[in-house]
Amino acid sequence: MAIVNSFISWFIKKRIHQIELFKKYPHEVQQEWLKRLLSNAEDTEWGQYYDFQSIDSVDKFRERVPLNDYESLKKDIERTRHGEKNILWGTETRFFAKSSGTTSDKSKFIPVSDEALEDCHYKAGKDLLSIYYDNHPEAAIFDGKGLMMGGSQNITEVNNSSYYDGDLSAILIQNLPFWVQMKKTPNRNIALMEEWESKIEKMARETMQHNVTSISGVPSWTLVLIKRILEINGTKNLKEVWPDLEVFFHGGVSFEPYITQYKKYIPEGSINYMETYNASEGFFAIQDQVTSNEMLLMLDYGIYYEFLPIEQLHSQNPKTLTLDEVEKGKNYALIITTNAGLWRYLIGDTIIFTSLSPYRIKITGRTKSFINAVGEELIVDNAEKALATACRKTGASINDYTAAPIYFGEEKNAGHEWLIEFDNAPKNLDYFTETFDNALKNLNSDYEAKRYHNMVLRKPLMRSLPKGTFYSWLKKKGKLGGQNKVPRLSNDRHYVEAILKMSGSD
Repeated sequence: MAIVNSFISWFIKKRIHQIELFKKYPHEVQQEWLKRLLSNAEDTEWGQYYDFQSIDSVDKFRERVPLNDYESLKKDIERTRHGEKNILWGTETRFFAKSSGTTSDKSKFIPVSDEALEDCHYKAGKDLLSIYYDNHPEAAIFDGKGLMMGGSQNITEVNNSSYYDGDLSAILIQNLPFWVQMKKTPNRNIALMEEWESKIEKMARETMQHNVTSISGVPSWTLVLIKRILEINGTKNLKEVWPDLEVFFHGGVSFEPYITQYKKYIPEGSINYMETYNASEGFFAIQDQVTSNEMLLMLDYGIYYEFLPIEQLHSQNPKTLTLDEVEKGKNYALIITTNAGLWRYLIGDTIIFTSLSPYRIKITGRTKSFINAVGEELIVDNAEKALATACRKTGASINDYTAAPIYFGEEKNAGHEWLIEFDNAPKNLDYFTETFDNALKNLNSDYEAKRYHNMVLRKPLMRSLPKGTFYSWLKKKGKLGGQNKVPRLSNDRHYVEAILKMSGSD
């Protein structure tokens, strides 16, 4: 173990030195990465069309290459998925991370190149450990095993070719180096199971046999696993199962709604929490301070960043900002150019900078109205289509609606609460709810996964409100008029609670 600890110490010191360099020279590091990305792709279709070879400044890059989202890149991503080469990126892309859908598709397929795997996602995993050990020199997580919560999708071939789709976590687990496989639990066969009920059961029974010292995963699914482990062991304290457990690396959704429950199952002060900001499109930031959950923007992962002031989001000629142009406390939509061929890609998240030296951020929300309490990423378009299906099948019609999350409780899983003002109410609200729920599952793969056997999300709670409720609420707020609308989806309960209180339904 002395040799292992010596190597770990050497690696951590080397990487912390590199992190300090990009903290000291952030703009130079970002400009260098932009040059490298353009150079790699200059012979691709995109590189030829936009003449990447002649782009010699950030201004030229911003002027020549348009802002994109998944819809604008979808055609070229699909071509790449089916075997065409040299379209968006200069090397072959074999993996595509399956993510929640868009307005027209149930799922998105985000390209994950070999460079993105190695220089972004796996590098970030190593950095998590480096930063953690730098902040906690007494750490001993390599004395035990790391529990990794895998995805809900196994990797599948596209058209019987050598191209594969799957959850990002499944892609990462499938390609982990052998030395990481030796130090993780559960085994790969269990980690990549698709059937979540059996998977949670097998994960619980296997992992509780090991000395788990660290956990990595999304708070919602991890909580489901923890509860099952405690049930099997007949204990209320996770430290009685894993006395050497010392850190939970979490990301994917806000940790705020889960803090109380984690404190209930893991004694406060006996474990460290470390927040991350990662997505199928890349790994962006890591909490680097013990006393704050702000996250350090990682600048050397093969990603070039731009930031769009939120007030310009729907502008005809939006002006993005570079790192040296941003301000603290202002809301920005995040735009990325990556080593997987996502060019000036609007990822859909909004952030604020909490520090400019070094650059630290917090996630503030999404660019569209949404609910993302447990990773379901429910957008308005999903809701509108599902409600239309439920109305069509039940003969109902709707005047107005809003929805918000119901967070994990003592005995109940998370859920969604819908306040609906019907013009023509359905004869059977339960059937309306069931039809709506099934429609959402068909429209959104992440919602479908979370609803599986009510394991994370329970059945939607539908409340039929008296006619005129939303009008009265807007009037009370002084918000009558064509420019003022009822918010459709909110990621907190502010509006829902206010409407319920006013209507006497709380």
